[in-house]
Amino acid sequence: MASVTRPASPSAPEGRAAGLAALARRTVTTRWWRAPLEWWSSSLPLRVTSTVFLASVVVLVLGGLLLMQQATAGVLSGKRESASNEARQAVSLAQGQLNATDLSGEVNVDKILYDLAFGFANRSGGSQYQVIILARGQTITAGDATADSIPNSLRAQVENSPDLFITSTQVVYDDDRPPVAGLAAGSALTLPGTGRYGIYLIFPLTQEVSTLAVLQTAVVSTGAVLVLMLTLIAALVARQVVVPVRDARRAAENLASGNLHDRMRVRGQDDLARLATSMNDMAAEMEKQITTLSELSQVQQRFVSDVSHELRTPLTTVRMAAEVLHDAREEFDPVAARSAELLQTELDRFEVLLNDLLEISRFDAGAVVLTPVRTDLRGVVERVVEAQEPLARAYGVPVTAHAEGDTTAEVDARRIERIVRNLMTNAIEHSEGRPVDVLLAGDDEAVAVAVRDHGVGFEASQAKQVFLRFWRADPARARTVGGTGLGLAISMEDANLHGGWLTARGRPGLGAQFRLTVPRRAGDVLQTSPLPMAPRDLPLLPVPTDDDETRVEEQVPLDGPPSVGALAGTGWQPGRGPA
Repeated sequence: MASVTRPASPSAPEGRAAGLAALARRTVTTRWWRAPLEWWSSSLPLRVTSTVFLASVVVLVLGGLLLMQQATAGVLSGKRESASNEARQAVSLAQGQLNATDLSGEVNVDKILYDLAFGFANRSGGSQYQVIILARGQTITAGDATADSIPNSLRAQVENSPDLFITSTQVVYDDDRPPVAGLAAGSALTLPGTGRYGIYLIFPLTQEVSTLAVLQTAVVSTGAVLVLMLTLIAALVARQVVVPVRDARRAAENLASGNLHDRMRVRGQDDLARLATSMNDMAAEMEKQITTLSELSQVQQRFVSDVSHELRTPLTTVRMAAEVLHDAREEFDPVAARSAELLQTELDRFEVLLNDLLEISRFDAGAVVLTPVRTDLRGVVERVVEAQEPLARAYGVPVTAHAEGDTTAEVDARRIERIVRNLMTNAIEHSEGRPVDVLLAGDDEAVAVAVRDHGVGFEASQAKQVFLRFWRADPARARTVGGTGLGLAISMEDANLHGGWLTARGRPGLGAQFRLTVPRRAGDVLQTSPLPMAPRDLPLLPVPTDDDETRVEEQVPLDGPPSVGALAGTGWQPGRGPA
């Protein structure tokens, strides 16, 4: 008699809590920048508006800098030319006055130069320029600018040449006013019989600086207004483009959710209006095709249901007659006796097919009701293993079973037993005489059953197709057990009815593994499975997921004591004690 052993459950890894804490810390430290990035990447109007805003800022900043550079150069160039002409005229007049000075009597040179400086300063009104004369170590200043306003390079040029020189400078005042930008023009004056004197005209650029400041303020203000206006215009344009696109998205979502009557509003005759028209035409055609297919599907479902029910009565009559013939086969000749046995066998297969078709029709009609009862799945698996022992012995297939943890759950035991029976029958048929392993395990949230064979297997891309109705990996392979091709499809429906998972994984020549996972409490949503989908002897393979991405399941360790994932060689085999 077969039984399922239950070794001591290993304790959970102590590092799990530390790992979750580290994950939480990483999440907190990196989430602050993900939210704005996700918002930016998920909103087309935001991307368009922000792009226009940044581009406008860059363009206007570059344009403003170029404008200010050109304006500054123009203002300074004009001021320099004006100052040069004014200085040349002033120096010429000053030299003329010195040449006309009467030097026949006693001459007071300092008074002459003082009168000359203040005369020219008064002539300019004190605002256009200020006059500084350097005479024999003495500084004569007509105004509030100090001699520090004269660059040393300009002094050297004036001392060595009679020409007029002009250069940029910082005007330094003799009070608390800060220095301002200015121009300094210098030349040499000659007083007959006394020597050379340097005369310097200081031109403050206060008015020009104020003009440039006003221009800069105007440029910045105008640029800010332009950026704001361009951003608003971009937002409006983006909205005009995005609103129809969003309408199309909502219409597509409604179509995907089954609302086949939803349509887009058509406004205008532009490209977006033509898009809306095309979407509406497509939706109408889809509604027509889906309605037609739905009607055909309903006809097919009614046909299967009606035929299955109609065949039930004649099948019962034929079975009764076949049983009479089968019971009396010993009285027949060998040919007739063999015919009676074949008739009984084929009637059994026919009845299984009818039962499967009736079950499928009930699923299609939504007439299946789940009756969950708290059940220990260990007993369910044990019954299936015992029932499949003759089949396994006939195929020469050793069966190994292993149970671990609490395996009670609120399930419909009849349906779970049917799932496990289908999985075991499928595994034994395709194992090609190699071992079949059954593992049962549970955790706080779920209970799982895995059935692993080491036979023909299948391609990784076929992991979902195996659950399709009447699908076969190898159409040329005969069904020797009498299957209908509906067993795995019904098993998937039963698993979905429990809110569970039924997954498959395989590789050609290395076998396959099917795993059923159901929530411990009826109505709960599954998050994880107590069993991995990667036994140690089945190499890691990419497994297709619902979003067409691939993932790789965790590999079971090769060493250590029997664990949840160690399917092979950890339980019992028919006719033997625990390994």
